[in-house]
Amino acid sequence: MTIGNRVYIARLAGLAVFDPNGDQVGRVRDAVARLRTTNRPPQVVGLVAEMPMRRRIFLPINRITSIDSDAVVLNTGTLNLRRFEKRPNELLVLEDLLDRRVTLEPAERPGVVVDVAMEANRIGEWSLSRVAVREQTGRLARRGHLQQLDWDRVRGLIGVPDTRGTANLLAVLDQMRPADLANALQDLPDGRRNEVAAALDNERLADVLGELPEHDQVEILAALGRERAADVLEEMDPDDAADLLGELPPPEQEVLLDLMEPDEADPVRQLLKYKPGTAGSVMTSEPVILTPDATVAEALARIREPQLPPAVAAQVFVARAPMATPTGKYLGVVHFQRLLREPPAEMLGGVVDNGIDPLQPTTPLPEITRRMATYDLVAMPVVDAANRLVGAVTVDDVLDHSLPTDWRDRDAPAPAARPAAARTEGRIDG
Repeated sequence: MTIGNRVYIARLAGLAVFDPNGDQVGRVRDAVARLRTTNRPPQVVGLVAEMPMRRRIFLPINRITSIDSDAVVLNTGTLNLRRFEKRPNELLVLEDLLDRRVTLEPAERPGVVVDVAMEANRIGEWSLSRVAVREQTGRLARRGHLQQLDWDRVRGLIGVPDTRGTANLLAVLDQMRPADLANALQDLPDGRRNEVAAALDNERLADVLGELPEHDQVEILAALGRERAADVLEEMDPDDAADLLGELPPPEQEVLLDLMEPDEADPVRQLLKYKPGTAGSVMTSEPVILTPDATVAEALARIREPQLPPAVAAQVFVARAPMATPTGKYLGVVHFQRLLREPPAEMLGGVVDNGIDPLQPTTPLPEITRRMATYDLVAMPVVDAANRLVGAVTVDDVLDHSLPTDWRDRDAPAPAARPAAARTEGRIDG
C-alpha cells in the first residue's frame, strides 16, 4: 500500500475509515486534488469518504493520522457532514484520471492511466507524484508494458479527455455491493456514468439498476440501446423490471417486452397490470414455492441458494402443482426457523402454517404494512380469487415503496438530525 510516504490511490478505494476511538465512520471512495497555476503537480487536499445513508463527505488530508493496507485512521471524531461537492479547481483522482488516455514523454507513446500515487514532502504537503500507465501496443492479443512515471512525464492528465475506457475504474468498483456501486455511479458525470454502466455485465448491471433512482435507471436503459436493455431487464427480478418499465411510455414498454424472452416477459406483463400502491404492484412473482409432498431437506436446500434475497429465503410457500405462479391451490407457509426444528425427511404438508390470511392483489400498501408489523413477518403471500398463489410481498418491497420517492437519489435532502460531535460549518481543507 505504501512505499515510504507514497500511496497509490486506487488501492485506497473501499478501505474503512476509523476515528481515534476505533469506530468506523465510513469507507474511502476517492481522493481530492487541487490544480495549481504553476506546472507543479496537483496538491492532494483530502479524501472522499462514504458514510451510512450513502452520504459522501470530505476528509481534510491533515485530519488523517495514518494510511495502511487495512484502514485509514483520523485524528479527530469531529467531522463535517455536509455532502461533498467538487470545486471548479479540483479533480477527483479515480473518477477523473483512471482509464484516461495519455501520452508518455519523451517517446510520445500512447498509454492508459491505471493508478496515481500521492506523496508527502518534508513539511507534510501531499501531491500527485507518480502515474502508473499501461502502454498501448496496438496489438489485440498483447497487453502493453506497465510503467510508473513522474507526473510531469505524462501528457494529457488535465483537461477534457478525447476518449476514455472503463477497465481500471471497473476494477476499483468491482468489490462494491450493488447499492454502493449505484451510489458511486450517481457521482459520475452522465456520460461517464453511462459508459461505466454499459461496461458492466448484464447480471451486475441488473442488480445495480435496482438500486438507482428511477430517472437514472431510465437514462441508463435508454443509453444501452433496446436489444441490450431487453437483455438486462431479463436479468432483473420481475418486480424490479416492472417498476422500471412503469417509468416508460406504454409504446416503449411494449417494444422492450417484445424483445425479451417470452418466459421472462410474461411475469413482468402481469405485474404491470396491477394498480400502483397495491400488493400486486409491489410483490415478487418468484418466491420459493414447493408442493406439500416435498421434504424439509428439499426446502432447506432451496432457501440456501445464494442468489435468493434474505427476505425471499426466509420462508417456503406451499401450494399444489404447478409451482410457478399462478400456482395450484395455496396451502400455507413454512418459515425457515420451523424447517430447522423439523426432521429432514418430514413432508412440508405436515408442518405448514395457514393461520394468517394471505393478501389479495388489491390489498393497499398501508394495510400490508400494518399486517406485516402486527405479525412480525418478513413476507406475506398474495393469492387471487381462485386461491392460487400469484406472488409474495417482502419487507424490502414494503420499505422500497413506503419511503419517499427520491430516497435513492443522492440529491435528496439529508436527515435533519446529526450527531452533536460531528457538526462543523463549511468545508475546511487544512
